[in-house]
Amino acid sequence: MPFRESGEWAVDFKGWFRTRDGTRCDPLTVSDTASRYLIEVRITPPAHDGVKAILTRVFNDVGLPDAIRSDNRSPFGSIGAGGLSRLSVWFLKLGIEVRHIPPSSPQDNGRHERMHRTLKAETARPPADRWEQQQVRFNRFRRHYNEERPHEALGQTVPASRWGPPRRKMPAAIKEPWYDPDHEVGRVRGTGEIKWRGEHIFIGEALARETVGLAQIHRSVLRA
Repeated sequence: MPFRESGEWAVDFKGWFRTRDGTRCDPLTVSDTASRYLIEVRITPPAHDGVKAILTRVFNDVGLPDAIRSDNRSPFGSIGAGGLSRLSVWFLKLGIEVRHIPPSSPQDNGRHERMHRTLKAETARPPADRWEQQQVRFNRFRRHYNEERPHEALGQTVPASRWGPPRRKMPAAIKEPWYDPDHEVGRVRGTGEIKWRGEHIFIGEALARETVGLAQIHRSVLRA
């Protein structure tokens, strides 16, 4: 079967563990849903800045998927408006659809979770002495998983034989969103509030300093 252009990616953190010297290790994993191609395994703290830096490099090197599937926990989602986080707002500005799985539903990201079990069994039992050695193990696993390990679900072929990178490339600059004339356009303050018709309205911290369009859809309902 010929390769398929990448459409949806799955992004998640495999459960953290400690290397033998006591260092906490949080592996961020990125895979292509259709081909099961493991795009990246990289150790980074599970926070916005580290994840964005790694995904920026991946987007620059590989391209932009149509959608990203993840859980709705930080840094991928939040309990705020629309379940958005700063990271998912960035995805949307890049034209990437955000697909959050329901809470406590890892089966909705089953292919990625099965890969995590294999990753843990082959690289972290027992863990390496230091995080640098652990990262080397992850790099070797990714090559083996993509290029040497046949997958039953792929007809006993390897993910690399089915993987096709996306055509969309990372833009040099992200454009501000466009809104039609029915919306009043404003910029959200650092506090997550916006001033609209004389009132301060809390929109959400994930949208801080972002440009949003506001429209009245009912006397008591504001749509952002």
